[in-house]
Amino acid sequence: MATQGEVDVYIAQLLNCELIGELEVKKLCEKAKEILLGEKNVKRVHAPVTVCGDIHGQFYDLKELFEIGGFIPIMNYLFMGDYVDRGFYSVESFLLLLSLKVRYPDRITLIRGNHESRQITQVYGFYDECLRKYGGITVWKYCTDVFDYLSLCAVIDGKVFCVHGGLSPAVETIDQINCIMKVQDIPTEGAMCDLLWSDPDDIQGWGVNSRGAGYLYGGDVAHRFSQSNGIDLICRSHQLAMEGIKWHFNNLVCTVWSAPNYCYRCGNVAAILELDEYLQRQFTIFDAAPCQSREVAEIKNLPDYFL
Repeated sequence: MATQGEVDVYIAQLLNCELIGELEVKKLCEKAKEILLGEKNVKRVHAPVTVCGDIHGQFYDLKELFEIGGFIPIMNYLFMGDYVDRGFYSVESFLLLLSLKVRYPDRITLIRGNHESRQITQVYGFYDECLRKYGGITVWKYCTDVFDYLSLCAVIDGKVFCVHGGLSPAVETIDQINCIMKVQDIPTEGAMCDLLWSDPDDIQGWGVNSRGAGYLYGGDVAHRFSQSNGIDLICRSHQLAMEGIKWHFNNLVCTVWSAPNYCYRCGNVAAILELDEYLQRQFTIFDAAPCQSREVAEIKNLPDYFL
């Protein structure tokens, strides 16, 4: 397994958008699984902490996020999933976050998104990127094995529920989430699927989700869940928010989106949510990293899954 000194080297390389070797990826992933195995499905987190939404392999925008929000270990972070797919640098982005998790396990929380999945990554880019950059799929296998160990949600000081997608008709209390078997690929239905795929909508009760997985859930569902669990805010990502944030249900549910100019063409800004030790909220909006700090390759030949 990777030593502290080795992980420091990985972080330095990855911050320069330089790949680490296949053997180094294996050692990093083994150490990460050991750490993540000790974290429950519901990760308990203490403020102050900065909450972030989807990254989607936009490495230079992830670096911009750290420039804006402060770097680990000075700041604490909670990322709500979708580290890979669609962007050009899923490998570098995920391995950087994983290296930071191994090096500073109490300073960064990584929960699972719907793209942390073997099936999804074979369609939306991560599989192909690993194959192209490493000449095989071994690194993809190492990383997707780690996906299975990520927590399914987080709760900040008992008051802020953070999840990638949303709620599930199979989950009435947060404690029930700890009963889900997390070490598996994401099922096509059931509580685990719903937490990672569902979306808020202007309806009553539950509705059919056009994504083909999870549910739509209305304000009545969100209020009932918050009252049953003593929650003041449900924080999630999963949906592009052109202004970086989007509020739902009288400010009970908040979508945080952290991939600016999504897919290098959407023109949106991004946001992070900073919660101080009293859970006071401050949103910081940021744009995509400036052109001079990006690789020229990002502008060329968008794959089919960007369209």
